[in-house]
Amino acid sequence: MSLTIPWPTRRDRKHRAVDEVGRLRQDMAAVMNRQAAADDFFAILMHDVVTTNAAWEQEKQLRGEAEEAAAQMQMERDEWRDEALRLRAQFGPQLAAEANANRVTVPPMVRDTSAVEDQATGPIDVTTLWAARDAGRLGPVTDPGQTTT
Repeated sequence: MSLTIPWPTRRDRKHRAVDEVGRLRQDMAAVMNRQAAADDFFAILMHDVVTTNAAWEQEKQLRGEAEEAAAQMQMERDEWRDEALRLRAQFGPQLAAEANANRVTVPPMVRDTSAVEDQATGPIDVTTLWAARDAGRLGPVTDPGQTTT
């Protein structure tokens, strides 16, 4: 049995060097493509940061304006409340005196009910639906204003 060891010739070494340079160029192109993609992604992220910060600043400004408006409304509300309390304190006794002077002191059974708004209502018939049916008081509704007794 014989063992042969391949010995690279000068030509083989030259081809190997060319192949190595080609592989290094491909690796460099891949690295440059990755770098360009990373730069693009970073630019997108920076744009998002700028947009988000601008929206945040606008929100802070609008919130400040809303808080100022709410404080102004609370001050106006307090002024109106104080005015209402002052008027109630000033005119409360007068309103109470008028109400006491114009009160109804006649018992309901003696009161004149000739006016339409003072008419007494009739007794309300409270029966079950079954009892009303058996009494013949239920039927088709042809006139919703009509009642049968």
